[in-house]
Parts: sequence; C-alpha cells; structure tokens
Amino acid sequence: MAVSVDSFDVADPPEAWAQAGFTVEDGVCRIGAVSIRLLGREPGKGIVGWSLRDLPPDAPGVLDGVRTTRATTAPPAPATHANGATSIDHVVLLSPHLRRTVDALAAVGVAPRREREAELGGRRVKQVFFRLGEVILEVVGSPDSAEDGPSTLWGITYVVGDVEATAAFFGDRTTPVKDAVQPGRRITTLKHRALGMSVPTAMISAPIL
Repeated sequence: MAVSVDSFDVADPPEAWAQAGFTVEDGVCRIGAVSIRLLGREPGKGIVGWSLRDLPPDAPGVLDGVRTTRATTAPPAPATHANGATSIDHVVLLSPHLRRTVDALAAVGVAPRREREAELGGRRVKQVFFRLGEVILEVVGSPDSAEDGPSTLWGITYVVGDVEATAAFFGDRTTPVKDAVQPGRRITTLKHRALGMSVPTAMISAPIL
C-alpha cells in the first residue's frame, strides 16, 4: 500500500477554524479523507506534526524534522464546510536541505513525481512534488543550499467547489481570486492571521479533468 496522509496536528484553537468556515467537531476538522486535529496554542504554532497511513515498520517517529505517527484507523467521513472546502489539494513542506528531505521520504517508500524551478521572495527555489494519497506534498527549498535544521510543514491549500463563492464568504479576509499556477484553475489566499489561524491557507478551484 502507498503511504498517505491520515491527519495533521495544528497548534490553533478550534474556534479560529470554526470562524474560518470549517466544521469542527471535538477539536477535529474532517476535510476529504484527512483530519486536522486542532490542539490549541500550547504546542506552538502552525502544523506541528502529521499521521501517515501504511508506513513501513521501521519508519522513524520524526521524518526529516517532522513529528510523524503511524495511523491505524480508516479514513474519516468528510464533513461539509461553510467555506466550500471539499478536500486538501496540497501541503507545503519547507526544507533547508532538499536532497536530505527527498532521501528521507524515499526511505519510507515515497518517491517524487515531478520537479519545478520557481522563485520565492526573489530567490531561486526548487519544488519537488510527491503523492500521499489524496494529498500532494510540495517540498520547497533552495537547490543550492544544504543547511542543518528540520524541515517544516508550512501551509495548506484546499479544493473548493466554487472559488468565487468562497472568496465572497471570506470578504476582505482573503485576496482577490486570480489564476493559479496550475492551468485552468483559480485561487484565493486567506488572510489567515486575521482569522486567528497560524497556518498559511489558500483555496483553489478543482482540477480540470
């Protein structure tokens, strides 16, 4: 079986995500086949760990700096969300050492699907894409650096049925809808801090089939 994402652990209060139009039950937000467990502020901020299905028996508890647990339960039933989110499109992992991160993922049976050169904040970066079940993992780092320090799960982009309606739901708490990098898709980025969220968040239209 291929490795897939079961859940993300996020150091945000549940009420912040409820304010952002996510349905939250008992501190858990179910989006597509993935759960987001909202732990409050005590663990810090942002995405502080994840749970993966079908890891090999010798998989480490920390995967290139990311706290990793083994999922043993079936995927949850998805909830309906007022903001229109239906699934997670991709999650971004920031790496200080791309080769090390790619090798760490390969060691648990996750191989890259494609690579892309890009620019971030005026500097050249490389994006390496992996498939983890329903979720695309986008690893981002400098192709020229090999620094110490952990990789960090950074931001999440959700698929929505109607991106214009989602933007209208958020009003001035999101950016104007624009063309996404992915051909034929449109995207809006939440002003997540204004909603009390510590995870950078975007909403994108469904893939063109």
